[in-house]
Amino acid sequence: MADPKGFMTTPRQDWPRRPVEERVRDWDEVYVPGALLPIISKQADRCMDCGIPFCHEACPLGNLIPEWNDLVSREDWRQAADRLHATNNFPEFTGKLCPAPCEAGCVLAINQPAVTIKNVEAAVADRAWELGFAPPRPPDRLSGRTVAVIGSGPTGLAAAQQLTRAGHTVAVYEKDDRLGGLMRYGIPEFKMEKHHLERRIEQMRAEGTKFRTSTVVGRDVGAAELRSRYDAVVIATGATAWRELDVPGRELAGVQQAMEYLPLANRVREGDLAVSPMSAAGKHVVIVGGGDTGADCLGTAVREGAASVTQLDIYAQPGGERDEDAEPWPTYPKIYRLSAAHEEARDLETAPAADADARLFAASTLRFTGDADGHVRSLHLVEVDAARRPVAGTGRTLPADLVLLALGFSGPDLGDGLVEQLGLGMEPRGTVARDAGFGTNVPGVFAAGDAARGQSLIVWAIAEGRAVAAAVDRYLTGSSRLPAPIGPYDRPMTA
Repeated sequence: MADPKGFMTTPRQDWPRRPVEERVRDWDEVYVPGALLPIISKQADRCMDCGIPFCHEACPLGNLIPEWNDLVSREDWRQAADRLHATNNFPEFTGKLCPAPCEAGCVLAINQPAVTIKNVEAAVADRAWELGFAPPRPPDRLSGRTVAVIGSGPTGLAAAQQLTRAGHTVAVYEKDDRLGGLMRYGIPEFKMEKHHLERRIEQMRAEGTKFRTSTVVGRDVGAAELRSRYDAVVIATGATAWRELDVPGRELAGVQQAMEYLPLANRVREGDLAVSPMSAAGKHVVIVGGGDTGADCLGTAVREGAASVTQLDIYAQPGGERDEDAEPWPTYPKIYRLSAAHEEARDLETAPAADADARLFAASTLRFTGDADGHVRSLHLVEVDAARRPVAGTGRTLPADLVLLALGFSGPDLGDGLVEQLGLGMEPRGTVARDAGFGTNVPGVFAAGDAARGQSLIVWAIAEGRAVAAAVDRYLTGSSRLPAPIGPYDRPMTA
């Protein structure tokens, strides 16, 4: 490594965030512009010569982390960009949106703060664009084979780019009016500004990928018809069937799904709306669900000017250190983490009754009550034990003018007719069934990403896209040189 003693002499330093009072007044990304580059070379020096880099195993993409850490420490940005793009089509997406299981698997993390892998990745991706190291890579020749990719989230885009670069003619079908899937309308601007997405889409257009927006396969174009027009079809629609909360009062106005709320806020940023019809401005907001989608709702509600925002998490508050017995290194531990949105809620005291930042832990929703007009006004909850059983005498009531359900997703939406028209087999948990080669029960139709795997991380989505591209290429040509980082049955490391 460039500095074999870097991990002993240099402390971890993360990309600093802008002051809370400043950033909640806008929708720009939360980090201080330009503050990463001056620190990143020394941070990359902390990557130790560990011999067996478990960060590779922790990341489903198989990112060559020690290699590009070494190159960054030497400020060889061209070679670092090449090594980064060798395994990841969209490192600027993962550098901003991934929770970094690679850092949990860092050997240094056994007894010290891990290398800032995610920050290094983001720095390399940004420098690659600034210095012209991410040009379009159109194929030298066309294969004469055609592929339809349904869905333009990270899985669909990765699959489309890989197949286009392999010489196939690829068309991506997207139900929304703009491309990007949840990265467009689910991820708030303060987590990833949309120019990162636009830049990649333009790169893909220059490479030859075709895009068809505002097209619902199953309604606007028949699924069977689409299959007959293409040599292969990839289903990458994501897991958009949200989970419900079956409690009294669910029917009240103002009780909304998170993915009804977040797209409207994003459309305001796109210029489609002046104000979101579900704006949290002046309202008491309660978010049911402790995951990333709930945190996205939290940061959005704070920026819209909510009177208060509280987030309910059914799990007990985790500790600040890894439980070595339950979640030993190098698995990804459940520990107390302070996202940018939670930091904002803590500093602004958006939820005075919360256990920490804006969160109430070990809290289960019992019912909603409303006013005479049928609009929600209160949420009634109770504390629960580790088995999610109510604890007697712990009932509480929170004011709630807007309730956002962020309970996750079970699989693809069946309402568009795609699954039925193709006659696809389904798993009991609601995902599309597939074989060891990503193929469905319909010849020439493949399934990848959250639609088949179930709700997962962006690194798994991109890895699925790259792997299904190799499977489709092999189906079309008999062999493939495209990388396949994972199989359809691979799962994250667990104890």
